[in-house]
Amino acid sequence: MDDESKIRPAVVLDLDLSQPLPPVAGIAPDGRRVLQAHVLVRLFTEPLGTVLVDVPEQGLAPYALAAAIDTELGEAVSSRLRGAPVPVHGYVPHVEPEFLASRRAVLASAPEITVVVCTRERPGALARCLDSLFAMQYPVFRILVVDNAPVTDATAEVVRAAARRGPVEYLREPKAGLSFARNAAVAAAPGQILAWIDDDETADPHWLAEVARALAAHPEADVVSGVIVPAELETKAQLWFEQFGGHSKGRGFKPDTFGPHTAHIQSPLYPLPPFGTGANMTFRPGVIERIGGWDNALGAGTPAMGSEDTLAFTQVLLTGGTIVYQPTAVTHHYHRPDFEGLHKQMVGYGTGLTAAYTSLLLAQPGLIFKLMKLAPTALRDLTGSDSLRVSTLQDDFPRELLSANRRGMIAGPRAYLRGRRAARAKVRGTAR
Repeated sequence: MDDESKIRPAVVLDLDLSQPLPPVAGIAPDGRRVLQAHVLVRLFTEPLGTVLVDVPEQGLAPYALAAAIDTELGEAVSSRLRGAPVPVHGYVPHVEPEFLASRRAVLASAPEITVVVCTRERPGALARCLDSLFAMQYPVFRILVVDNAPVTDATAEVVRAAARRGPVEYLREPKAGLSFARNAAVAAAPGQILAWIDDDETADPHWLAEVARALAAHPEADVVSGVIVPAELETKAQLWFEQFGGHSKGRGFKPDTFGPHTAHIQSPLYPLPPFGTGANMTFRPGVIERIGGWDNALGAGTPAMGSEDTLAFTQVLLTGGTIVYQPTAVTHHYHRPDFEGLHKQMVGYGTGLTAAYTSLLLAQPGLIFKLMKLAPTALRDLTGSDSLRVSTLQDDFPRELLSANRRGMIAGPRAYLRGRRAARAKVRGTAR
């Protein structure tokens, strides 16, 4: 084995502080040396944050893990424990934590939610995703799987098998492109709350419960965006993606809302920090239709490669809508494990970002003046050592990936125009 094959960059743990903390082995069962532990920390199931801690070769003792958690999240833990029942003669009265009581109250009148999974020729990942959805602790939901331009029956077979276990339906969208698949789902589920998850993810058991809690607490919310944490960090490429901000881009675990009331603080036109990602988002009925649907020239399967979600979030805010960031609504993502896949993803992120802005400007040319005012901020975020995009990068992060991301940004406008022509051709071909 070469040196890299002997290393496991990080073990991913999901730990609740209401239970004893485990030791973390320095050597994995397969013999690889574990360098770090990435820990999603909870208290009474409530996610409080993540901690990345070094693991010595002899392993990490529970007390050392506790000390690392206290350093990063001590205040968050303490704030939840204030007012907790005081032991009397060694007995702690059973009092339901406020967080759990709030969730239970919401579940008593939980709204029905349709979970949408758009997929293409990834039956193994889809089966894993569906397994996690069936395991959720939520009383009323259905699953809609959209099979995008399939070339085999593999996805249909997975759905047929899953339908024996729970409420899952199959929809075939012949036009290739994620936005075509998303629009097909919207058309097939009118008047329904739509929660979106990718096929390379798994849902936390309380994902929909926390989405419902956000919807109940914020009746003005048009969109609820949750947190995406890594499901594994088995390779350097996966760890590098997390260093770049992962899917949550440093937003942390503090709930927030964005809308007309925050426009003077955070422009709707710049996508950090209020925006989420399409892999964990929920829209109230009619919101997607109000913004004109998903742009078919954006997203996976187009020259732009992504950012149909970013454009949709921006349009919601520009039309006076409200987005709620609910970090307790968690999904777990399997990052691309190899450098080539990560490189392509970085190019796609850059391409999709400027492609989304191109779409926005073609629809509303007057926004160019507001974007020009934001350009210096964007430039600082791209190059500044303290920006969210680069401040978390370690010395081993390949700078080639940053260059790939910027090359993608340059290519974005032309990619969007190509994608728009191709999307219109597909629509015309279907109409014949």
